Amino acid sequence: MEETKVELKMINMADVQASSIDWLWYPFIPYGKLTIIQGDPGDGKSTLVLNIAARLSKGEGLDEEMKPMEPTNVIYQTAEDGLADTVKPRLELAGADCSRISIIDESEKSVSMVDERLEEAIMKQQAKLLILDPIQAYLGGGTDMNRANEARDMTKKLGALAEKTGCAIVLIGHMNKGGGAKAAYRGMGSIDFFAVARSVILVGRIEGQEQMRAVIQIKNNLAAFGHAKAFALEEEGFCWVGDYDITADEVLGGIVPKANKLEQAKLLLKDLCADKTMMPSSEIMDIASGEGISKRTLESAKKELGIKAKRVNNIWYWDLKQDDMNEI
Repeated sequence: MEETKVELKMINMADVQASSIDWLWYPFIPYGKLTIIQGDPGDGKSTLVLNIAARLSKGEGLDEEMKPMEPTNVIYQTAEDGLADTVKPRLELAGADCSRISIIDESEKSVSMVDERLEEAIMKQQAKLLILDPIQAYLGGGTDMNRANEARDMTKKLGALAEKTGCAIVLIGHMNKGGGAKAAYRGMGSIDFFAVARSVILVGRIEGQEQMRAVIQIKNNLAAFGHAKAFALEEEGFCWVGDYDITADEVLGGIVPKANKLEQAKLLLKDLCADKTMMPSSEIMDIASGEGISKRTLESAKKELGIKAKRVNNIWYWDLKQDDMNEI
């Protein structure tokens, strides 16, 4: 098949006007770029994004790094939840100004990533955030998300739309079942989705805390990586926690975060001090080991609590007197 000849056009960098990145949420969601939020089903991806949309609709943010200048218009395209019985009640529970959140009507034709209606909707609503939930629902008929050339072509066009309109575009993606794999390779479909996105965020469960979810940036081409965050799914609804010490490996591996182990160690020492004022360090370490707490973590807890060690008859003891112990 003969290839169509295209006239050569050159861009001289001296003619390019430099510009800075604007952020909807620094450094997690940039304006004018693609962001992917991925995680296992039921881990809270959609809940997080819906609550971001709700806050923005009122001119509010989740934290001090999300500072909308005014109430924001959002397009929230979802293919997995009913609008009347699921999406609307969740938005109302989140306190959203629903007049600022819109959905493209798909009753006559389904929306795809290359649909011209996306640009029309962004311009008509003057939307600053477009959400497609989930990625695979908006590929269009016949598109294979596992084929690199097809995935690259779609995401490049969507990225061009974001840049043209200045709208932040967020794609919600499920993880595949590649247990133990790096986060970059556990996104559904071709790695090209991950490659084209400027920011990729992992949402997952925090082992040992049923209601807690971690928010961890696993890719950022535009700034330094953001500090891991967390939110809770309480009976009353979504509760933002903020900074949280946890890694992507801990989330993907179902490992109790080291930070939690430190708190567990401090609580253990507090409990021990209720019964005794002095204990052999070897005995304390054996108890901690039985709780899955490492020697290093136990030593860190000891230091934070201000516990002193004393040597008596060639045996080391830890002084657990409550009056000498710092507050947790």
